[in-house]
Amino acid sequence: MARQCCILGQRPARGHAIRRKGKAKKEGGIGTHVTAQTPRTFLPNLRRKRLFVPELGRWVSLRLSARGLKTLSKKGVYATLREAGITE
Repeated sequence: MARQCCILGQRPARGHAIRRKGKAKKEGGIGTHVTAQTPRTFLPNLRRKRLFVPELGRWVSLRLSARGLKTLSKKGVYATLREAGITE
């Protein structure tokens, strides 16, 4: 199963972990410098949720990101699922 939010479609994103060395200017140094950039993956904050949809009269299991869960609580379960193309 893909690491993807079924509402928003958030997926893992590629990026860098940046390593810095030196003393910050505001602490009296000459500034920090980047010494290495290591490739890394930023994963979406996924949760498995089982929600009751009154319009359908049944429970639905979803894999949601935290932001997708906020979207559900704002717009409503059925409207969001219909917009995402999960239900009819």
